[in-house]
Amino acid sequence: METRELRFSRAMAFAINEINNSSDLLPGVALGYKIHDSCASTPMAVQVAFQFTNAPPLYKSSKVCSQSGRVLAVIGDSGSTSSISISRILGPLDIPQVSPFATCACLSDKTQYPTFFRTIPSDHFQALALAKLVKRFGWTWIGTVQSNSDYGNNGMASFLRAAQKEGICVEYSESFNRNDLQSKIQQVAEVIRRSTAMVVVAFTAPEDLRVLLEELTVHPSPPRQWIGSEAWVTHSEVQRFHLLAGAIGFAIPKSNIPGFREFLLDLSPVKVAASHVLTEFWEGAFNCLLEKRAGSVDKVLDQLKRVNFSRNGYHVSFDANGDPVAFYELINWQINENGGLEFVTVGHYDESLSPGQKFNIKSEISWADGGIQVPVSVCSDSCPPGTRKVLQKGKPVCCYDCVPCAEGEISNYTDSSDCSPCPNEFWPNAEKNFCRPKLVEFLSFHEILGIILSAFSIAGACLTIITAIVLFKHRFTPVVKANNSELSFLLLFSLTLCFLCSLTFIGRPSDWSCMLRHTAFGITFVLCISCVLGKTIVVLMAFKATIPGSNVAKWFGLTQQRMTVVSFTFVQVLICIVWLVLKPPYSHRNLTIYKEIIILECALGSALGFWAVLGYIGLLAVFCFVLAVLARKLPDNFNEAKLITFSMLIFCAVWITFIPAYISSPGKFTVAVEVFAILASSFGLIICIFFPKCFIILFRPEKNTKKHLMGKK
Repeated sequence: METRELRFSRAMAFAINEINNSSDLLPGVALGYKIHDSCASTPMAVQVAFQFTNAPPLYKSSKVCSQSGRVLAVIGDSGSTSSISISRILGPLDIPQVSPFATCACLSDKTQYPTFFRTIPSDHFQALALAKLVKRFGWTWIGTVQSNSDYGNNGMASFLRAAQKEGICVEYSESFNRNDLQSKIQQVAEVIRRSTAMVVVAFTAPEDLRVLLEELTVHPSPPRQWIGSEAWVTHSEVQRFHLLAGAIGFAIPKSNIPGFREFLLDLSPVKVAASHVLTEFWEGAFNCLLEKRAGSVDKVLDQLKRVNFSRNGYHVSFDANGDPVAFYELINWQINENGGLEFVTVGHYDESLSPGQKFNIKSEISWADGGIQVPVSVCSDSCPPGTRKVLQKGKPVCCYDCVPCAEGEISNYTDSSDCSPCPNEFWPNAEKNFCRPKLVEFLSFHEILGIILSAFSIAGACLTIITAIVLFKHRFTPVVKANNSELSFLLLFSLTLCFLCSLTFIGRPSDWSCMLRHTAFGITFVLCISCVLGKTIVVLMAFKATIPGSNVAKWFGLTQQRMTVVSFTFVQVLICIVWLVLKPPYSHRNLTIYKEIIILECALGSALGFWAVLGYIGLLAVFCFVLAVLARKLPDNFNEAKLITFSMLIFCAVWITFIPAYISSPGKFTVAVEVFAILASSFGLIICIFFPKCFIILFRPEKNTKKHLMGKK
């Protein structure tokens, strides 16, 4: 005999006695009852339901017959399948049915079961709570078993829908019944043994689970974390199985009913004999043999819909579906001091509370392995930030590989299904879990390359100034006077500007610095080449003047030399002005050269303007080179044409190689190439043109005479 069901029936009898003995509850009304045993059999339950509807008439007196030949209400059954069958019979007759234990969510459908009520929450709520419980502990890879009944199949279907919404994957889902062949039970047990899921959710009747546990006990599986439904999680029939140690699940809250214990113990043989159910219990327990007021079925159905009271700390009410508010105790199976299993309430679940507050776990949970650490049950470990999930082919969504985010993308939370690209001016960190601002790169005064170029620039300017000082101190000597001292000093001044203008290319670019660097470079170099060109023309004119009858000297005096320099320089100034007015250079954040670095550079504005400036310098340099070549065979002692030829050769070589290097160099190295070209060509000019003169002045003064200069080779 199922003793728990017997306790349920005795609790109902106790409640009816309390009502009949109370002056507050239903005054003037006496309730009677008759208890039938459905024997957990649907056919038996249907047979009894028909007896309810066809009960013999009740007489108020010997002359007046009552209008009702039916019972006013039915309490039961405990099983969902039996309750469904009973409700289909009683519903059309408007006979209310109240179940204390049938939880199938299908019974909430008032179109099919209009008169059904229950004092236990629907499995719809339990399924949601179980899914949230599994998710709370991070279990995304589970197995499920259920009774092959309305209770098990409907409850598990609700759970699987809720689990899918929570992102939980199911490795297997097995359905069975206690009456199945042993081979079927063995098959289910083998699935559990071979599974990789640590957690098993069981939506079963106690009798069904007992059969499965007996099979698992024969050949135990690795430790499994069992999650139970309310049907078995506090049932004594499965309490003896130690492989359920650490199990957790939801149970209906307990209530302390004053006087109920005494009522249960107050069973005399006379009272027992009056009930065939109690007689069966008595004879089985002790191994011995033992030689209405009628009412309206409808004043009952209507009043049940309005029920709302609290008794012994337990609230009773029904919603529109005939269901009470879902409130569960969270039960944990823990090993006691004697080595046995006991049910410990470790928390509560209240569906009426807001999300995030439904769970209240107040005690420490003992898990399946006997420890206090939450066991892990996942198909794949969580993907850390910086990676994304890629589903494994042919497997559930909880089975995946963790793939690093692609270049330029991040994921900043665990188990990301996709990676997000960083904004244009941001780039992922090494872990690819957040976007940091891109490094801004430019040729800085603080880096080694910038320091070296700056040092050479300043050194070149200082060398030029020292050269000018040396020449100025010896300005009346033949070497200085013979090589056009005015153009020499103007050339030294322009070279000083050339060296210093390279500094404008170093440092953080701005619109003003970008305009300054290109125009200063173009104008100073043209001034420099114009001076060299003027010196070359002077050399040619000087030797042409020695030809008898030639008067070219008067056409290229000091005034003409100055006008030549000014004219050539003015053309470059004009080009720069047009460039600055129409489309000037500007600072630009280049995001295309390097994906992870922003190159802060000077955009040309107009490429035509830049190449016009550079082309004009090149044109003057070539012209100067040609003239120097023409004058190279003049007497060496008086002639600096060979020095100019060599300097122009270096100048042209530098700027010819500059063009491909400038185009192919990335980022700040483009600027470095340009600065290097400026410095190299400037050093070439000062060393080739002025070093021999300074050497003679300082170390060979005997050659710094008019006689030596007028000598012929």
